Amino acid sequence: MGLDERIVTLFKRNAHHTLTYWSVFFSFGLCIAFLGPTILDLQCQTNSTLGQITWVFFSQQFCLLIGSSIGGVFKKTFFSALAALFVSTLTISVIFAIIPLCNNVLVLAIAMAVSGFAMGIIDTIANIQLVTIYQRDSAVFLQALHFFIGLGALVSPLIADPFLSETGCGNHTGNGTEILHHFRNMLRNSPIAEHDINQTYLPYEGGKEESNVHSAFWIMAVINLPVPIAVLFLMYREQLIPCFPNGTPRLLDKDELAMEDQQGAGASEVELKEHEAGGHGNIFSCCQNDNLRGLPVSFFMIHILGGLVLFMTDGIVGTYAGFVYTYGVAQPISLPNKTAGYLASIFWAAITAGRLLSIPLSYRFQPVRLLMFNLAGAIVTVLLLLIFYTSSTFLFVGTCLCGLFLSSIFPCMLAYTEDILDYQGCATPVLVTCAGMGEMVMQVLVGSIIPTLGSYSFLLCGMIIACLGFILFIGLLLFHRMHRNYLTGTTKKLAMVEEPATEQNGSAVTEQRNEAESS
Repeated sequence: MGLDERIVTLFKRNAHHTLTYWSVFFSFGLCIAFLGPTILDLQCQTNSTLGQITWVFFSQQFCLLIGSSIGGVFKKTFFSALAALFVSTLTISVIFAIIPLCNNVLVLAIAMAVSGFAMGIIDTIANIQLVTIYQRDSAVFLQALHFFIGLGALVSPLIADPFLSETGCGNHTGNGTEILHHFRNMLRNSPIAEHDINQTYLPYEGGKEESNVHSAFWIMAVINLPVPIAVLFLMYREQLIPCFPNGTPRLLDKDELAMEDQQGAGASEVELKEHEAGGHGNIFSCCQNDNLRGLPVSFFMIHILGGLVLFMTDGIVGTYAGFVYTYGVAQPISLPNKTAGYLASIFWAAITAGRLLSIPLSYRFQPVRLLMFNLAGAIVTVLLLLIFYTSSTFLFVGTCLCGLFLSSIFPCMLAYTEDILDYQGCATPVLVTCAGMGEMVMQVLVGSIIPTLGSYSFLLCGMIIACLGFILFIGLLLFHRMHRNYLTGTTKKLAMVEEPATEQNGSAVTEQRNEAESS
């Protein structure tokens, strides 16, 4: 039986489980992308500044990291894993429903923190469950799993777009005229001066336009409801509902049933432990590993520089998705709010397409070459956006190109660093943690800069971050060469030590033979 036929057979056997986990990640994507296009309407709703509303991004990303770290607690039994997925997906629907009722930015931040925690649990459990089912054949199904993130992230802005207000809070005048005059004089003769630091970045006062964006959140809550229902139905089919008398089978038992045509239960358990140690280990326990003692500086610098590159690039992803709508409606682009709402959808669609495109490319090119191409492409794209900053057409083109170039940097960096370290280091937990921190920190940083320096600073920050990421990548290449030289030298030393030992053993055997012959 061919490999493709075997994978199809595995999928048919586990179709219900697989489709359920894919739908769960659709819920994840739906929740991660709606903030960008609705940020100005939420600013009006909470009567806050843009700098204050960006802390909502921070709260979601911070609790997503916490949820991802804690999610492994629920993986011990199949019942606890599915129960955690059910509660998390249902929580996302509830959060969507109550967002229109959050008239204070602190309350909104708390709501988004809860949703971020639920998303983190979903991220950890869904990945582990699929790997547990398919083991060595999980790559294809994991690619599809992450495709559904992009699909949900694409759908979310499209749902919100028809309900966005036409003007937001930006056309109303408040009491910030003196501040505006000061900044415009300070930034005179700068490209930033051409961008009005308008009242979009100030608290809204009086005469608020009626917004219908609350309808979009209720629609997303209803669209997401089939996901927890699907998880509950899977629990019912597996007789895991507490009212049934059957006990809760261990997660490993499900693995044995699914992998009966592959290796035995013992090998499956070993592979599961190896996966947990590699991809879902705790970063703190990894850093306490005794095997790290005595390793060269290059070993640690590869971890650090690889993490910092993803800190920058994933920071660009989060920042661009979060603020491209804000940039589009500001001067000099001045797109209608509904038209600018498509920018986030285009960005996530490009990321989704890029992830699919990177699958065949990864077979033909080494990860380091793809990384070099993608990082250079991202820098050139942002540079062109800076040059053609008055062109609304190129904003859409550049958004698409940014998504394509940024889409595969994370998996390529993960494959590259793990290959350098021969899968012996802590690259996976370090890179995942740094990427999440980059999204969290950069969104808050750029969100606090835009109200001060104007919309042009959005692209300027992106250019600076991209260039820093490329410089760090060059440093990573240099330490890769140092580490390769270290490994080569270590191998030669071991060979020199083993060679005399082999000669001594050989001579001892010869002497024994001679003694035996003489006797």
